[in-house]
Amino acid sequence: MDPSASYGFAAAAAALLLLLAATPAATAHAGGGWEEAHATFYGDETGAETMQGACGYGNLFEQGYGLSTTALSSALFNDGWSCGACYEVQCHDSSYCKPGGAPVTVTATNSCPANYSKPNDNWCNPPLRHFDLSKPMFLRLVTDFHVGIIPVRYRRVPCVKDGGVRFQMVGNRWWFAVLVYNVAGAGDVRAVAVKGSKDGRWTDMNRNWGQIWDGDSRLIGQGLSFRVTTSDGRAIVFDDVVPPTWTAGQNFVRKQQFVD
Repeated sequence: MDPSASYGFAAAAAALLLLLAATPAATAHAGGGWEEAHATFYGDETGAETMQGACGYGNLFEQGYGLSTTALSSALFNDGWSCGACYEVQCHDSSYCKPGGAPVTVTATNSCPANYSKPNDNWCNPPLRHFDLSKPMFLRLVTDFHVGIIPVRYRRVPCVKDGGVRFQMVGNRWWFAVLVYNVAGAGDVRAVAVKGSKDGRWTDMNRNWGQIWDGDSRLIGQGLSFRVTTSDGRAIVFDDVVPPTWTAGQNFVRKQQFVD
């Protein structure tokens, strides 16, 4: 994604770029203060171009995220560790902000990659903090989407999700992995451990990319329990959430969720 390719606002963009470059990237958790950033959008009103992406999610409508999503610049994306985190984003200090200035709440589901061959006017290059929103979210912030890019302020907020944490089995008969999604609370998963029904011991999984976690192929054909830890240190054990008959592509859920 290169949002600047679609917008011809060089003079205003250069000024905003200089301002934001001087501000260090933020890593605040939910409940922190407002931070400065900027935002564009990608795709159209249908959100079709926001599906899939660098977090490992698939159909965002089926997975409960819908159109309330954003791609993050590399400074915020943090090599995929921010996938699933939720942010409140508000148009700020622009004549294009909608009256009342109501913010939108979005989940990080994709990356807006850096382009080091274009060091100027590339909003996703570090150290800039940038939200590349779905177009419907951008439209809720501005009076005219043709503005292309706006200054915003943002903060981490707790994620609110319907139902329990979900586990989608991915991989094949030689590779065992799971996508963990629909996570409330902090939203971003920092550790996953798995226990097979036959061996009965916990084993830490390795994050492959986004929120896809790799496990030992010996677990294929076993019932599975997972222990999920989010970035705020909270952990939940999902006992026997996956039956021994599981196959790649299946989804499983328990009622447990990261809620206060």
